[in-house]
Amino acid sequence: MGKVSRRNFLKDSLLFASSSFFLSSEYITTSANAFLAGQKEGRNYPSYLKLEEKGILSERIKKLYSIYESCHLCPRDCRVNRTKGEIGKCQASAKVKVSSSLPHFGEEAPLAGKKGSGTIFFSNCSLRCVYCQDYKISIEGEGEEISDEKLAEIMIELQRRGCHNINLVTPTHYTPNMVNALQKAIKKGLRIPLVYNTGGYETLETLQLLDGVIDIYLSDCKYMDPKHAAKYSDEAYNYPYQVKIALKEMYRQVEDLKVNEKGIAVRGLIIRHLVLPNRIAGTEEFLKFVAENLSKTSYIHIMSHYRPEYKAIEYPKIARRIKKSEYAEALGWAKKYGLNRLAK
Repeated sequence: MGKVSRRNFLKDSLLFASSSFFLSSEYITTSANAFLAGQKEGRNYPSYLKLEEKGILSERIKKLYSIYESCHLCPRDCRVNRTKGEIGKCQASAKVKVSSSLPHFGEEAPLAGKKGSGTIFFSNCSLRCVYCQDYKISIEGEGEEISDEKLAEIMIELQRRGCHNINLVTPTHYTPNMVNALQKAIKKGLRIPLVYNTGGYETLETLQLLDGVIDIYLSDCKYMDPKHAAKYSDEAYNYPYQVKIALKEMYRQVEDLKVNEKGIAVRGLIIRHLVLPNRIAGTEEFLKFVAENLSKTSYIHIMSHYRPEYKAIEYPKIARRIKKSEYAEALGWAKKYGLNRLAK
């Protein structure tokens, strides 16, 4: 996120989900013309338009919604029937729940640009980290249930305000709603890149259903040690295994981050890694993994802003901020493995 917590940042933000607006035919026509002009000039344009044109998006939506009947969207593999009101680890129903949405200027520079990243914060989360800065949203579930149609309207409103992309924060457990809303938004004139902003706890199946849907993956890599993942993220012992598979698949789909002539991201992978006290995050192993399995030109944000929020004070190893020496150590490891494309 940046140096401020999402929860504090959202206090003064606008909740688009509770607002309404009129989308003019003139605006839709302008968006479509801009897309066609960019296509003629050979510029990158959202990959999801190709899937919609070929009729593939509808097939993906159908497959994704069928997963709700025995939910395994994430590696928790709860197998609950969310269409009948059953609740799994993430505590989410089959109806999408949004905490807030706004042009966000605290994201990485290629996403935020001058007009902001069009960020939609989804409620609930399957990881349930004990140090989560946004626990009111991700664990306590603050937010408002909305229809997929309303979610599509939010996307269009963010585009109307000039945002460079649609940034879907913690979307995994609502992937069917998200893709369904995307299709509705396309028909309303959506033409900007889609960012999948995830904690990295993904299944290969879900990611493969997003192939061609997502332009930019923005993924965390939290741990490299199963025992730390289990201790600090509610028994998610398989996180290191799953995140490695997920990052490889994301990279296969979109490769290194690409930006336009203004430095704005149009496609690719951004990886975030939050340095935790006492080497809990496994930073050196993470950086070595990226260098050896993805690319030495991967765009990486090594984050230093950890602070003991939520229940972290109850866990001695993470009950303090990181030291300057710990962050310097992380940067040294990046240099050691030849990773120089770091967010600043």
